[in-house]
Amino acid sequence: MLTMSELAVEVDALGKKFGSFTAVDGISFDIPVGELFGFLGPNGAGKTSTISILCTLLKPTSGTARVAGYDIVRERDRVRRSIGLVFQELTLDDYLTAEENLRFHAVMYGVPRSEARARMQPLLEMVGLADRADSLVRTFSGGMKRRLEIARGLLHEPRVLFLDEPTIGLDPQTRTHIWDYVDELRHRESTTMFLTTHYMDEAERCDRIAIIDAGRIVAIDTPSNLKASVGADTVTIETSDNVVAASEISVELGIIAEPKGGTLVLHVPDGESFIPRIFSALTVGVRSVNVRRPSLDDVFIKYTGHDIREAEASSSDGNRQMVAAFRKTSNR
Repeated sequence: MLTMSELAVEVDALGKKFGSFTAVDGISFDIPVGELFGFLGPNGAGKTSTISILCTLLKPTSGTARVAGYDIVRERDRVRRSIGLVFQELTLDDYLTAEENLRFHAVMYGVPRSEARARMQPLLEMVGLADRADSLVRTFSGGMKRRLEIARGLLHEPRVLFLDEPTIGLDPQTRTHIWDYVDELRHRESTTMFLTTHYMDEAERCDRIAIIDAGRIVAIDTPSNLKASVGADTVTIETSDNVVAASEISVELGIIAEPKGGTLVLHVPDGESFIPRIFSALTVGVRSVNVRRPSLDDVFIKYTGHDIREAEASSSDGNRQMVAAFRKTSNR
């Protein structure tokens, strides 16, 4: 069992309501120091509300949480000094240069000038912007701005870096580049990272994932363990005689091969290690073999009953309820 000093984030029965709308519904989890922890879920599932609470931008309705060892309510200022933030919306000053944005951030966080100067150049190099340090941010592309925000979030050496949908709205190539920089800084800085995303490929990069739907955590584990919980691999083969092949697979391997559109479909625990056994068992020619392992899409469907795109489409009503409730309570 991990001790408190080994935990970067501790969440216990955390809840948040906006009027009658429940955005976060009694969730609990811990994040060890140095872990890349992912929150996977559709827009409106409670990801941003949770991260806003942990960053002290929202006050919880119920439950408790500690970040970097500090209580998010009673020790809010200590929490803020211990974290870095990269949110969905860009918050850079377009009329300052990249370096000026970093310097301003250093002043806000009380980083001594000499320390800030020593850290700026390596961070700009790490995110590929060293040659644009003196350029105005308004001349940057969306991907360049996002990379600068990541550098800014690390300038004061936070113990936990929060990344809320950091690549939303970026093209696939830029998203890949952003993740290359994130992977590099993980190795360099050993920073604990909390990521929210609705992209399955980004969730795959995490050490552990919590699947959140309608404000509740429905599953939490490593990507591989979550996929293994769904079931067997699917092996699809095409042979010169599928009738004979199905019979031989049944007799020799004790597995039922289901005919499907000119192919045979088998469900086995480990598809890759099973393939050599197929070739050994068959006397007919094998034209093609394909192995499909359960995906995080399959995992999401298993634990929520719908795929993430359906949840995205249906989340707009919940978002409207939350905004309406927030406005109502704010006007009292």
